[in-house]
Amino acid sequence: MQARRAARELALILFSQLDTIQDNKWNFQDIILKSVRTLTNNSADELNSVTNSILEIKEYIREYEANHPDNLERPIDVSDMPVPVPMTSDMQNKLDELLNIAEKAMLAIEIAEMAALEENSEVKNYIVKITNEYKKHKEDIDEQIKKFALGWDINRLVKMDKDILRIAICELLYVNDAPLKVVIDEAVELAKKYSTEDSGAFVNGILGKVVIENNLK
Repeated sequence: MQARRAARELALILFSQLDTIQDNKWNFQDIILKSVRTLTNNSADELNSVTNSILEIKEYIREYEANHPDNLERPIDVSDMPVPVPMTSDMQNKLDELLNIAEKAMLAIEIAEMAALEENSEVKNYIVKITNEYKKHKEDIDEQIKKFALGWDINRLVKMDKDILRIAICELLYVNDAPLKVVIDEAVELAKKYSTEDSGAFVNGILGKVVIENNLK
């Protein structure tokens, strides 16, 4: 996993806490630790909740096998034999859910591992850079969002969308340390992963306008 991608994931969690942190109580290491714990705890909760889906699939397969005509014709004291199982849309949805949660869990483990590396790791350095630049330019960054989120009150935007935009705009305008396409693509992926169904297109549209308005290349 790329360090920058891990940094953006952790920065997103960190940004959710910024509004409640006073400058004189800013302890970056503590916030990073809380962010890692939040990510891993969320993954653990999702893994626990999905256990029921796994059990449901297992029970469905057991009952399907037991009630299959080939097994109903067999003597009661004979073990059921394996039978083909149809891949219903319901099972596909459950399996997609399992795969999605497994991916998040693996990602959380990777990010936690990378964030726990030496003090000067690329992950931590990039998060520090994004956060410090945002603190210096947050009014200008939010003004960019207000300008291009036509018809939307910035205070009523989905918090996750707003924080994703803040991170990406900060990277585009002030960090200048990653290709524009990478910054935008990964912001869109974060929106699809953590926010609403329409968030990816919304974030992509806003960032596209920021690029054009500021003549970024």
